[in-house]
Amino acid sequence: MAAGTAEERPLDPEAVEGQQAVYGRWTLAGYDVAVWGLIAPLVWRCPRREVLRNYQRNLGRRHVELGPGTGYFLAHCELPILPRVTLVDLNPEMLRHASQRLRHLHPTPVRANVLEPLPVPRREHDSVALNFLLHCVPGNLTTKGVVFGHAAAASRPGGRVFGSTVLAKGVPVSMRARRLVRLYNARGIFHNADDSLEDLRAQLDTYFVEYELTVRGCVAIFAGTVG
Repeated sequence: MAAGTAEERPLDPEAVEGQQAVYGRWTLAGYDVAVWGLIAPLVWRCPRREVLRNYQRNLGRRHVELGPGTGYFLAHCELPILPRVTLVDLNPEMLRHASQRLRHLHPTPVRANVLEPLPVPRREHDSVALNFLLHCVPGNLTTKGVVFGHAAAASRPGGRVFGSTVLAKGVPVSMRARRLVRLYNARGIFHNADDSLEDLRAQLDTYFVEYELTVRGCVAIFAGTVG
């Protein structure tokens, strides 16, 4: 599998901003219970322990978290050595919420669009996570696959880029999941109506020298090594 880059295509800035606006203070307050307690295990059929296991295997000493959400998994990891954490998101409320929750890690918040080159030091981080992020990013996987490229650019050689995403094609999608994906796409919360396992695999193959990819329900869990 050869490392490389995919064609970058411009995306509507208003779509990116609008999607981020969904996650305000009250949404974040109930996010963990709604998503990790109910929707992930019951609709997407992916228990949170599977995602946490991916963190435990790949989290490095110098870590960048793209789309940190509530900071749930960093807060629940067993950390023999405290990582140096950078949180990257376009939504200032999300950065505030995650930074407060992870204050024991003294994270550095960075407001940025993951579809653009990341304003963090290049080629020096041990790990970069993009967990439950890609299905929220406007565009198809060929377009938003540039996020992998930006993550890889922030990683040292041999660093790990890992995460998970909800797919709509090429994986087992229950009727309940299909209805929720359709609803979330109609409301602009998700942008994954055409996201497929095949396209995800192609992006991983493009940006990483090797990778692991597993499927739990309609969620793909991945980790790649940067060349």
